[in-house]
Amino acid sequence: MKEYFRLLKFVRKDLSLFIFAFICMGFSALFDGAKLTMIIPVSDVILSGKHIVFPEHMPAFIVNFVSKVNSLDPFFLLKIVSVLIIVLFFFRGIFQFLQSFLMSIIGQRAVLRVRGMLYAKFQDLSLDFYSQKRAGELVSRITNDVGLISNALSSGLTDLIYQSMQIIVFSFLAFYIYTKMALVIFVIFPLIVFPVLKIGKRIKKLATRSQESMADLNTILVETIGGVRIVKGFSREEHEIKRFGIINRNYYRYMVKTIKRTLILAPLTEFTGAAAAIAIFLIGGHDVISGKISFGVFGAFLGFLMSLIKPAKSLSKVYSLNQQALAASKRIYNILDREPLVRDKPSAKELAIPQKEITMDNVWFKYSASEDYTLKDINFTAKVGEITAIVGPTGSGKTTLLNLIPRFYDSQKGRVLFDGIDIRDVTIASLRKILGVVTQEVILFNDTVKANIAYGKLAASDKEIEEAARKALAYDFIKQLPKGFDTFIGDRGFRLSGGEKQRISIARAILKNPKILILDEATSQLDSESEQLVQKALDNLMRGKTVLVVAHRLSTIKNANKILVIKEGKIIAEGSHSELLENSDLYRRLYELQFNM
Repeated sequence: MKEYFRLLKFVRKDLSLFIFAFICMGFSALFDGAKLTMIIPVSDVILSGKHIVFPEHMPAFIVNFVSKVNSLDPFFLLKIVSVLIIVLFFFRGIFQFLQSFLMSIIGQRAVLRVRGMLYAKFQDLSLDFYSQKRAGELVSRITNDVGLISNALSSGLTDLIYQSMQIIVFSFLAFYIYTKMALVIFVIFPLIVFPVLKIGKRIKKLATRSQESMADLNTILVETIGGVRIVKGFSREEHEIKRFGIINRNYYRYMVKTIKRTLILAPLTEFTGAAAAIAIFLIGGHDVISGKISFGVFGAFLGFLMSLIKPAKSLSKVYSLNQQALAASKRIYNILDREPLVRDKPSAKELAIPQKEITMDNVWFKYSASEDYTLKDINFTAKVGEITAIVGPTGSGKTTLLNLIPRFYDSQKGRVLFDGIDIRDVTIASLRKILGVVTQEVILFNDTVKANIAYGKLAASDKEIEEAARKALAYDFIKQLPKGFDTFIGDRGFRLSGGEKQRISIARAILKNPKILILDEATSQLDSESEQLVQKALDNLMRGKTVLVVAHRLSTIKNANKILVIKEGKIIAEGSHSELLENSDLYRRLYELQFNM
């Protein structure tokens, strides 16, 4: 029950709409009951020409009302009943439309709200979260899981309330006009509820497994579509088809099991209700023949009981639907309840542009508690306006070190200081505002060239964008594209070469014109000719700025003011290019490997 109330939190902002829908459901259920009461005068007075006879003692106002109905001319009563039936159907239709429409709006607003909350949470969470989750799994949360919640909060919640109201109305009327026989409901109810609860628990477990399988399907789709060049380059199409087929069949099996258990509830409840109705028909029929009750009253009573079957069936489906939604809700809340490890302190202040230095003071970092430290006792100072380069073998922790400066991660020990101020004491937004990042992995969006370059400065003019492209030596190839700067580049820049994508990425950083540049092997995707040209552009850009750069090609950082040599997470040497050639065996070996090839 606690989980279900948590699910309903998604609609609490639409409480006024929900109350109005609730009222409409109440009127609709009352009109449903009133329609069936028309059986009594039609069967007894109009068609049979007899009087209405109730088996129980009725209140005086009902006795008087029935006496007046019995005294009416059948032809006149026929006209009155005909008009009443039309009126009842008319108003019942209006209220039914309103309840369904309002609940649909509530469900769609919940979808809008939950998807927005999830996406905002995705943006809020730090990179440690993404290192543990698959992209396809997160896509499944915001599509499949939210869809299940939508069904539960629109049609599911509508049926839960409306069908429950119908059961209350029909049960009340049945008890009111024929109490003795209506007691059979107490026998029917547990026979229906027990199997529904039993099967519902199994459905919830299957729903969890099917949603996990859907996450696996989305993961494969994201991976293989994003990595289609690799799949085709290694001729692994058949392998991926088989891998997808295995997960697809698993999802199919879970869904079939869920559908089977969902569908079995309806005939089970229907059979139980029908069997009870037949028993009542046999006993009540005896009272009709003996004159203890009129045929119309018994017919209405039987109609009330038979009308309980449909809402009972609907509630069994709702229970199944809610179990799936609760499983989805739990998975969604697992994300919404998660707090980012990297976040602003309540007392965080705006960061002033550093005037002196950036320092790492006894920094230790590891990606998870179960792993060894990736960075160990890192200490260095980068002077403002200078170029500080980081070199070392693959896997030594170079990129990890750079990731601590914009607070993509926070260190477990030690501090990162800007002019002596711990960056954890300032707002993340103000920190990243003065930083420009060009990553080793080029990330571009399925948008125009112009939009990708302007990503860091959305208000940039066309002239500024073109100038940034020129400095990055990207202008010429961009103008040759079908629509120039307005050309869509495809998912992750699919239509561009590696060097072209990297130059657009550099143009993006140039346009932002940050005070501090972080370059993570920014020229690694360029051919030798382009590398030299872009390096000149970067040299012009870096003049007067603070630069921290990871470089695989040591030729690009020979003029750095300071070079840090890192091995197995530790800084083992630092100095200028010439100093390190003389004093660092590792740096000398890396340099000789590149220039003696």
